[in-house]
Amino acid sequence: MTTPHSIAVLVLGRMGQAIATRLTAQGWDVVGWTRSGRTAGAVETMGDPNDAVAKADLVLLALFDGAACLRLLDDVRDALRADTIVVNTSTVAPAEASRLARRLGPSYIHAPVLGSVPAATAGTLQILASADPTTLDRVRPALETLGTVRRVKDAPTAAALKLIANNSLAGAVLALRDALRQADALGLPRAQVLDVLELGQLGGLVARKRPFLTDPPGAGPAAFTVGALAKDMALLAAASNSPLRSAAGLADTRAAAEDDIAVAATDPAVDDAVLAPLRAYIRGHATGDPTHFRDAFLPTAHIEGIRDGAFVSWSLDEYCALFSGRPAPDEPTRSRRIDAVDVHGTVATATMTLLHGADTFTDIFLLVRVGDSWRIANKAYHRRS
Repeated sequence: MTTPHSIAVLVLGRMGQAIATRLTAQGWDVVGWTRSGRTAGAVETMGDPNDAVAKADLVLLALFDGAACLRLLDDVRDALRADTIVVNTSTVAPAEASRLARRLGPSYIHAPVLGSVPAATAGTLQILASADPTTLDRVRPALETLGTVRRVKDAPTAAALKLIANNSLAGAVLALRDALRQADALGLPRAQVLDVLELGQLGGLVARKRPFLTDPPGAGPAAFTVGALAKDMALLAAASNSPLRSAAGLADTRAAAEDDIAVAATDPAVDDAVLAPLRAYIRGHATGDPTHFRDAFLPTAHIEGIRDGAFVSWSLDEYCALFSGRPAPDEPTRSRRIDAVDVHGTVATATMTLLHGADTFTDIFLLVRVGDSWRIANKAYHRRS
């Protein structure tokens, strides 16, 4: 068993540069390549990826997605020596990881990492490595320079575990966004809110990302971009063929793709224009006055659900006729809340809970933007006692 001495890192992006710099600082013979041709500090760079690969016992990939991995490996295939090991730290779909493993055979190690640029710089990455044990042992010293190696059974499993880990990160970012939105609605000072959030379950994320979360936000380089995390969530949704709220939540953020993921947590709350028809709907229930429903709904809207065991589909006129123009006798004990609003360009969905005496209603709305205003196009509801 021979430990590789020379390492080629492809490419020297944010993560690749951090990895190459760490390996170089720890005494490894490292060359790098990037399409832009830019240099990376103390890391020797090559103008052609084939030249970098030809010198390497170990080729380490740090690319954006599976398509980029396949293209680059096709480009350098003829330059790879028979005994060269390829370690892929990129985040790709499980099917792509399986395809790469089949193409390269036992010389391929699929090794996505948990942690971003700061962890790579400090050598504290968590590395999910799938490989033949003998092959993994050959490169273990180099990988342990970067962090802790955790062996998993195969390439698609390693890829899937990485996506699941990133889903938890996306969920934390969106939970932080919700907390900041609620704090803003309550008029709380951002600095004080961040101080308190650091004490709770989101504390680690808040502490690491605080410069991006201040009001106004501070400048700083992105460690992990919104575009990369959104890509990962799209991969997970496709691979699992299951609903994934974080995929839509990140896809619709106002943050730029190259912004740090923390910037997505600073998205402002939904515009009042989207909430206006929902609030008019609430006024209609509170007052019993159907005029408010006509302000809330499009004239063509339908309201549908199960009533007394039978499916009903009311036109707006039929729905308005159900209301007397006066509040319900127990109105002081009733309450209503808007649970969620998701805006997708000119359409939106919303969920509301109504507590009406012994009955709880879950209302699901489809809204559309008509000119400068929003209206409810349709409503479906579920009633439980």
